[in-house]
Amino acid sequence: MNTFISLWKEETSETFEEVIEKSKLVLSLIEKLKLILLETPQSDFQDKNIIQHQASILQLQELLQLKFNVVTEILLRQASTLADLDSGNMEKIIQSENVTVYVWANLKKNPRYRSIRFSGTQVGFEIPRILATSNIALRLLHTHYDHVSPLHPIPTPSTEEHISTITEPVEDEVTDVEKEISKEVQEESTQQKRGSNVIHEEEIKVEEQDDIEVEMNSAAEDSETIKCDQEMRLLSQTISAAQFLLVENATEKPDFYEDNEVDLCQFTTLGGVYHLDILELPPQCKPVKGWMIVEILKEGLQKYTYPPEITEDFETENVFPPIEVMLEVHKNVIFFEDPMVVRWDAEGRHWRTDGISNVFYKPEERLITFSLETFGPVTLIQDTHINMPYQSWELRPLDINKVLLTVTTVFTEIQIQIKENLCMLSSIKIKNKEHFCILKGKWMSPIPFIVALKEAGLNIFPSGHSHFYVVINNKFPLVEMKAYRQMALLSSAFEFGWSKWNLACNSTNVVFKVREHLTEEGTEKPNWALLMFSGDRAQRLKINEDSETFSEALKEETEFHSTLYHMVNDFASKEAMEKVRSSHCQFVDCVCQMLLSTRLFSYS
Repeated sequence: MNTFISLWKEETSETFEEVIEKSKLVLSLIEKLKLILLETPQSDFQDKNIIQHQASILQLQELLQLKFNVVTEILLRQASTLADLDSGNMEKIIQSENVTVYVWANLKKNPRYRSIRFSGTQVGFEIPRILATSNIALRLLHTHYDHVSPLHPIPTPSTEEHISTITEPVEDEVTDVEKEISKEVQEESTQQKRGSNVIHEEEIKVEEQDDIEVEMNSAAEDSETIKCDQEMRLLSQTISAAQFLLVENATEKPDFYEDNEVDLCQFTTLGGVYHLDILELPPQCKPVKGWMIVEILKEGLQKYTYPPEITEDFETENVFPPIEVMLEVHKNVIFFEDPMVVRWDAEGRHWRTDGISNVFYKPEERLITFSLETFGPVTLIQDTHINMPYQSWELRPLDINKVLLTVTTVFTEIQIQIKENLCMLSSIKIKNKEHFCILKGKWMSPIPFIVALKEAGLNIFPSGHSHFYVVINNKFPLVEMKAYRQMALLSSAFEFGWSKWNLACNSTNVVFKVREHLTEEGTEKPNWALLMFSGDRAQRLKINEDSETFSEALKEETEFHSTLYHMVNDFASKEAMEKVRSSHCQFVDCVCQMLLSTRLFSYS
């Protein structure tokens, strides 16, 4: 990694197109490092590994921004040779999958040329007279990713301690068992040897020795079996601890100090970052006797300070008014309400809402206009929990190892298909109409899939802090976790659905609908059973979804069970239970992960 960074830094004569092409590799490396941090179990991570990975991510992000500055300077040196014939100024647009660059160089310095529009787009600026007569260039670097916001914090040491309290006793037990088995084997071996010395006949001695070897082998096999059982128990407890963290609520709200500072737990940046810069126009290339001569400034690309830090006595607002900016909103991002515009505070290292005025959004054209006091990175944000709490949900089997999860919110209906160990966005409806999304039809593993949906503005995945921002139907984490695990196990043959009575029961129970579902053909009046589950006791309720009041009364001719598996076994067909037993472990794990990540019982 360090070699790659050093070698690329030394390259100083690349074009914009070459840097953009190479940036694909850098972005891929950054995504892989982020994925490692997200997917690796916390118990397998050391602090030094986390720090090393985060440092590499920051280095790559800084390098990418540095390279864009270098190639911008190279481009601006050639501005006079690329000037537009009509305006006399230079205009350049470079587009790629991950980056769009708009560059304008003020070569003519015409005080009447104050409206800048990049050809073929609605992107542009309204600049004041003082900038129209200055030796400047404007650059809008729209990165379709966010490398400005701080990296997401890694779980605190207290979380790791929480896992270790579960795993350490098991590890000690494994060690004790190994020692005990080894001791028993040695004692048996010694006794057998003493017995063989008393017997003088050669044939009997051989037989005794054979018996010793058989018993030692048997003891060794028992040792391996017990060791394997303990390791499986350890693995199971570690997985349970990791799953528990997904449904555990944070106890403290994140600190956030200033009135205008953006809380990134409450809001999410969407559509990337718009890096807005006013730059000093570097010396231009000049043809001399067949050669192109250019003065290269040692300090490199310089930013133009606007408004100046020190001004004279005249009114600053009149001479240095805010600059009007027009931006196109990224086409692959969904805003359910008008987006908010925020700017980056480099000194405080956070996003701010002040310094921005006259915001106007045209949703049909996906164009946003606003006035900005000072240039710098800006981005658009949306309420992270705009689709929470959910109105209803449904988990329906499609086939063996294949289900459809539907989550309905105030603004949208999202359908997620899960097949084996992969997830796919199957459908998204806004105002009951199918909406195009670039993610539709793309199969991904759970964590990259969740990240992709969040980046598209489709966040139905609460964090540990979400309960501070959403009114929720809080359920005990252990009850939630056990319910999701057992639902995932049964999901190949049973359909689960939201029940209004989940809100009526206390936090130690969850209530939901369930029915056997073996074919694609739906029924006009599905025969739903209403179940209540507390984590260690499942029961079928006497009431149904249309009852007037809630009651925990047990349905006639049914009984309590310790698990959902045994509960549904009372009324399920042999075919359904066989389908459940045939489910692949990776599929069950994938469904479980999606249920844990959406937290349907607490956030519906």
